[in-house]
Amino acid sequence: MACCVLQITGLILGGVGMVGTLAATVMPQWRVSAYIDGNIVVFETIWEGLWMDCISHLGLRLQCKFYDSVLALPPALEAFRALMCIAVVLSVLSFLTAIVGVKYTHGTKEGPQGVSIFILAAGVAFLLTGTLVLIPVSWTAGSIIHDFYDPEVPVPLKRELGAALYVGWVSTALLITAGAMYCHFWCWADKSAKSRYPSLSQH
Repeated sequence: MACCVLQITGLILGGVGMVGTLAATVMPQWRVSAYIDGNIVVFETIWEGLWMDCISHLGLRLQCKFYDSVLALPPALEAFRALMCIAVVLSVLSFLTAIVGVKYTHGTKEGPQGVSIFILAAGVAFLLTGTLVLIPVSWTAGSIIHDFYDPEVPVPLKRELGAALYVGWVSTALLITAGAMYCHFWCWADKSAKSRYPSLSQH
């Protein structure tokens, strides 16, 4: 029963992490305007994402525009795009692999030794996906904080952490937790199988 709960919980966490990874990838709020000049009335809010930038006028009208040229983008942004796209694809594959692994494990009557290799594959894939999401999110956050406290950066160019970064961090935590749970379950099942069937450990 505990094994079933562990696998289902990992599947839910991985699914939410997958959705969060997709959301963080498409959200334009990676960098947002920093208001540090003491103005009470703010007419425009600037959002900068991986694919587009947006300007909100008094919170009533939102204008978004995709970046014109891919070749004109900073190399770091191109790398972050690639990492997040890979993470999205890998998160979907991880989730599907986890579903197959859970179905196989519940469908077999062989006990722990019948745990599918799909469980281990899903766990490793979830861990890798979480790492891929963590790199661009944390790198972007570090760059924003560095520029914010750099006196040489003009005030209009200073930015704050956007909502997409927090979504990315939460997704990373969920994906890594799901991956650790599946890897732990697979290791436990492997040890249980070897203890019940000593002949397996001799090969």
